Amino acid sequence: MIQDIAPKKYDNHYEEQKPSKEDWLMIYRKGDALCRFENGEIFFPKVREVEQEQMEMTYLFTISGEHFFLLKNGLEEELPGYTWEKPVIFREAKPRYRGFAGITGQQLDGWYRSNRFCGRCGKPLVPDHKERMLHCEDCGNMIYPKICPGVIVAVTNGDYLLLTKYANRPGSVNYALVAGFTEIGETLEETVAREVMEEVGLKVKNISYYKSQPWSFSSTLLCGFFCEVDGDTSITLDTEELAVGQWFRRDAVPVEDDGVSLTREMIGVFKTGREGEFLHR
Repeated sequence: MIQDIAPKKYDNHYEEQKPSKEDWLMIYRKGDALCRFENGEIFFPKVREVEQEQMEMTYLFTISGEHFFLLKNGLEEELPGYTWEKPVIFREAKPRYRGFAGITGQQLDGWYRSNRFCGRCGKPLVPDHKERMLHCEDCGNMIYPKICPGVIVAVTNGDYLLLTKYANRPGSVNYALVAGFTEIGETLEETVAREVMEEVGLKVKNISYYKSQPWSFSSTLLCGFFCEVDGDTSITLDTEELAVGQWFRRDAVPVEDDGVSLTREMIGVFKTGREGEFLHR
């Protein structure tokens, strides 16, 4: 998956530090990232390449000794050789660790941009010195990075898997699994049962955890579950959420594992008949 960058190691321990000229500088504008490509690889600017008087930089994280910083106050002039790219490029970017760095940095950039002022009293927020947190010096309000828990659900019925397509993505040819965000006061397993009932009208049983994935494209921590349909297999589609809900035989599932998303990996597990390893633990 996109976070699987071994032998590289991601270290998000927060520690205030000053950048060196050779550190990576992540620059974003309206959701786009400043990048360049050479021999099929993605590159970000180095600190030394950006020469402007005002440079407000914040340490983001380290990947195997390579430090990544965020330019919070934006770029004053365009950098020759670099272009503004949509975040979707990070799904397939090579080397993978830089793609992961690009989308993770974008999540943090969005958090900083959305939390300039205190939502309780309106005063400016300031960075904490010891952890990744913004606080209000006036009222004491503390703001941590936005992470939304959600579930990806592979609903099975013997040799059949339930696949869906979203209703709000016209022209999309990609199948997905049932998915949704966890609401206040419920467990992840309760989220699974609720989302499946809401989206396709099915009861489920044997809800079994598979894996998790940080999905910075939507500031989400995804938790994957396999489960079995309980009783009637007739689908009642929530047409506001989904355009398609359909059972597919194992040998006819029209989706391949792309090595990027939890959804695709779980579909791949089912196609190869390995879901029983998780359903019956």
